[in-house]
Amino acid sequence: MSDTLRTIGLKKRFGRTRVLDGLDMAVPEGAIYGLVGPNGAGKSTTIKILMNIYRASRGRAEVFGRDSRKISPRRDLTRIGYVSENQEFPEWMTVGYFMAYLKPFYPAWDDERAEELLRQFELPRDRKLMHLSHGMRMKAALASSLAYRPQLIVLDEPFTGLDSLVRDELIEGLLESAEGATIFISSHDLAEIESFASHVGYLDRGRLQFSEEMSSLIQRFREIEVTLEGPAPRANGWPATWLNVEQSPALVRFVDAQFDAEKSTADVRRVFGEGSAVAVRPMPLRQIFVTLARAGRKAA
Repeated sequence: MSDTLRTIGLKKRFGRTRVLDGLDMAVPEGAIYGLVGPNGAGKSTTIKILMNIYRASRGRAEVFGRDSRKISPRRDLTRIGYVSENQEFPEWMTVGYFMAYLKPFYPAWDDERAEELLRQFELPRDRKLMHLSHGMRMKAALASSLAYRPQLIVLDEPFTGLDSLVRDELIEGLLESAEGATIFISSHDLAEIESFASHVGYLDRGRLQFSEEMSSLIQRFREIEVTLEGPAPRANGWPATWLNVEQSPALVRFVDAQFDAEKSTADVRRVFGEGSAVAVRPMPLRQIFVTLARAGRKAA
């Protein structure tokens, strides 16, 4: 399987501010890839370089196997759907006129699908874009990007400021219309990402800290709580994969970032002794994200 998107040693500076610092990332064809990370991590900058909106300071970005600086309107952009939280619209156009205006630019435009999307998202054809709510504007942006069945859909923070119902409607419309497409999405809405992404990458301080299948990530992170029989041992020699350790006289709690039932249990017994009670809990993506953000701040 080839990679639809790829970056190699990607660097970007704005003046003296370093935003991306040697980013290496690959998004497999057909994946639903969620790029997450704290504010200022470089997620939107990465997308804008891939979409040839920004130029990289160094390194290379590829779309469909070609240098992103050379993607062409007819050969490449007609196969890409791009939606941003700060999407700009021709405010004076009505929804219907907006869709009709875009149609000639996309040879694969599907009139029947476009009408279906307008009905699904309950978009009024005769209302001007300037009079739509933020949620309705995001629906209009997504509808216009799905009507020609793109092979790549890029979404930059699409859920920001939306209520849960609108988010659900956007995700439902996206998944129904994007069968076989590659979806690349940056978002702070981690619960939504977890509900449908197949892959996830964690970007922090301009570097990709990990990139893997969602199922693998969820399996390898566990919160471990140890109830002690005696005084807590010193932290010397504890595994480096134990993150955010919290201690009290009777309890030690931490996150194991490389959980393996047999090895992790043996490590806990070695450090705390055979008599200690151990509880192991799975972690949702939001909790993993918070754990990594805290660990990153401590290491900085």
